Amino acid sequence: MMKKIKEVIVVEGKDDTVRIKKAVAADTLETRGSAISEETIDQIRRLQAERGVIVFTDPDFSGEKIRKTISAEVPDVKHAFLARRDAVPSKKGSLGVEHATPEAIREALSKVYTEASDAPIQITRADLLDADLISGAHAKQRRMELCELLNIGYVNGKQLVKRLQLFQVSREAFNAAVTKLDEK
Repeated sequence: MMKKIKEVIVVEGKDDTVRIKKAVAADTLETRGSAISEETIDQIRRLQAERGVIVFTDPDFSGEKIRKTISAEVPDVKHAFLARRDAVPSKKGSLGVEHATPEAIREALSKVYTEASDAPIQITRADLLDADLISGAHAKQRRMELCELLNIGYVNGKQLVKRLQLFQVSREAFNAAVTKLDEK
C-alpha cells in the first residue's frame, strides 16, 4: 500500500507530478517554472491554511528560487530536499525531481523541515570555517556532503549559516555531520 501524504506537494512541473505519484499517494500543485504568478502564490496560501504544503523542487538554481519565493510569501511551509545525486538524469539534461526513483522521493519526503527564521543562531560562520566548509580546497565538496547528511538542500558558503538557522539544525546534529565528514 502506498503512503498517503496529507499535505499538498508543490513541484515545478507535470513530470515532477508524475514521478511523485509513482512514489506516494499525494496531491500536487505545479508552479510551472520559477516565475510564480500571484494566483499560484494565493493557491499555495489557501492550501497551506487548509492542508499544509510541502515544497519539493529541483536541487538547482531555479528550484531554490521557487523555494525562496514561496517561503517569503507563505510562512510555515514545509520543505523536502532531494539529494543532487538522486536527481541526475540517465541521459544529458538538467537535475530534477522527475529523474528521482520512488525510493529517493519517499526518503526525501520522510525528512521534511519547517523553516523557523526567528530561531536562535546555533552555528556560526566561525564554526563553518573551523569545519572547512567555507574555505579551502575541499570546502564545496564538504558543504555538499554536509547539506546532504542534514537533508537541508545544497547552498553556497554565504547561505549555509542562514539555512542551518532556518531549519533549526542543532549544534549536536551539525557536529555529528561534521564528524562523519571527517571520517571519510
